[in-house]
Amino acid sequence: MRKTLPVIGMACSACSANVENKLRSIAGINEASVNLVGRTATIDFDPAQVSLVEIKKQISDIGYDLVIDEERSVEEIEAREWKLLKRKTIMAWVFAAMVMCVSMGWAHADDRNAANQLALIIAAACMALCGKEFYVSAFRQLRHSTASMDTLVALSTSIAFLFSFYNTFWGEMAWGLRGIMWHTYFDAVTMIIAFVLTGRLLEEKAKDNTATSLRQLMGMSPKTARVVTKKQPVDGDEVGEMVPISTIEKGDLLEVRAGEKIPVDGEVTWASSFMTDDAAYVDESMITGEPTPAVKRVGDKVLAGTIPSQGRLRLRARQVGDETALAQIITIVQQAQNSKAPVQRLVDKAASIFVPVVAIAALLTFVLWLAIAGFEALPQAIISMVSVLVVACPCAMGLATPTALMVGMGKAAERQILIKDATALELLRKVDALVTDKTGTLTIPNQNVVDFTHADDLALEERETLKPNAREAIDALKKMDIEVHLLSGDKEAAVRYWAQQAGIEHYQSGVLPADKEQLVKQLQGEGKTVAMMGDGINDTQALALADVSIAIGTGTDVAMDVAQVTLMGNDLQNVPMAVNLSKKTVKMIWQNLFWAFIYNIICLPLAAGALHLFGINFQITPMWAAALMALSSLSVVLNSLRLKYKKL
Repeated sequence: MRKTLPVIGMACSACSANVENKLRSIAGINEASVNLVGRTATIDFDPAQVSLVEIKKQISDIGYDLVIDEERSVEEIEAREWKLLKRKTIMAWVFAAMVMCVSMGWAHADDRNAANQLALIIAAACMALCGKEFYVSAFRQLRHSTASMDTLVALSTSIAFLFSFYNTFWGEMAWGLRGIMWHTYFDAVTMIIAFVLTGRLLEEKAKDNTATSLRQLMGMSPKTARVVTKKQPVDGDEVGEMVPISTIEKGDLLEVRAGEKIPVDGEVTWASSFMTDDAAYVDESMITGEPTPAVKRVGDKVLAGTIPSQGRLRLRARQVGDETALAQIITIVQQAQNSKAPVQRLVDKAASIFVPVVAIAALLTFVLWLAIAGFEALPQAIISMVSVLVVACPCAMGLATPTALMVGMGKAAERQILIKDATALELLRKVDALVTDKTGTLTIPNQNVVDFTHADDLALEERETLKPNAREAIDALKKMDIEVHLLSGDKEAAVRYWAQQAGIEHYQSGVLPADKEQLVKQLQGEGKTVAMMGDGINDTQALALADVSIAIGTGTDVAMDVAQVTLMGNDLQNVPMAVNLSKKTVKMIWQNLFWAFIYNIICLPLAAGALHLFGINFQITPMWAAALMALSSLSVVLNSLRLKYKKL
């Protein structure tokens, strides 16, 4: 059984790696993939070996929550979590402002001990009320030998707090009598918590924006349906009974009026509009991309989520719930966004060891300060260690790939391009050869030809027309240095004619399915990355072998099942658009990774105080380390969102 379930409580790539590793370790789970940005886990498991309740329990043990109760609204849970995070963030800033006032001598200026003790109380309240989750999560992870960003935050604030606590009561005796300058760092404790919470608040908001395309798709699913009975006349005004969509069963008779969403996939039993008594007009652009409303008569198929623009119709429910075309599209997009590109697997491995490496680097910083500057540098050594713990950020690395992929795949879905997995999106940019079928893929039969018995007697242009923008699409592909090959089982004259019409130089006629497969092999043998585009059962062999397989949404189910990319409409401009989107998405991923790594390469030495070795008195303090850490994660998400507004 395969399920995609929401995960609550993930904050960084180390978190998602922890959840994924835990899921994969559970007996009965065959495969698991966790999406940090989508906050979901896709699991393939055997219900006979392990239940969802047991899986939830084991995930809860390491500090996260798996939502398995369908009655619990994920949107409600996320809204509640958002409000709680917002309240904690505001409260943390209030505490931070109070500590800053005290620390700067605006209160109890004549009594340093009293000021420090007051700051201690405020900082402790901030840690308990605003930062509790950091410490609880870090403790749970420690019990299971794992770590995340929460571990670094908990460790850094605890060290700063305990050191400041010691200095509050024994600082003068321990350091002052020796002539060593000593300070408390309660302001750093509260600022770290405030900045980290602020970063997460902004990050969560930005991550929500990356999932807007999927939310729009899900919003197309109607929540209610109008059920009619045999007693209600076809041409009457009776509304019928409005019922929840979940209660609709196959065979139910439903009525939909202009402006309402069709609730299920079904077959028209009656239709009427002001233009004609036997047809209604349905806007199917959200599925097919075709702007002109489709004419629907008795016996025609209608799809869930589409909207009658004129008239009304009645339909017999044929596919309901998860069986509808819209539900399957949503599932494909969800699974695609949860899939991982090859580069993401490398980043996940780096993120899984990042936190322990940072902890070691922080400890090494502490030791080196003492070794170089002596015991008198203990306060500086501790603060440098805290800065290193805070400034290090696995979040930016973990967000670099999934945020770009989610935006890219969502943008594709908006344009009726369904990309089934991240690997396909990454490979599309490398395609330098496209093999395409003719009938149904490059061309469509003339709808005005009713009798195909004597179709051969007709002129070619009267018969197999080119699809919209086919010539423009081929020209665009050639400008991208993609070699296009047309293969067809049709006669030489017909294939040559349509190849010329489309601007294709390479073509073959009279080919069999095995010939298409052989050409794909041949091109791959020449070192090319090959995409195969087709719509029929005879294309499936070549589709399965190609590096990237593209199916036409109006084709057979078999072809669409095999294909990694499905074009829902007839506009072939979507092919170069998909290639262009792949290039922009992968470019965005590498930009994100570059800045994430550069951030750590620059900030870690500065936080450790490396410039002091060269006589430069500059160092990133814990407070600014927290601000930079939050900014790095947010910048990656915002950079990915730029992809939403790029032209394809």
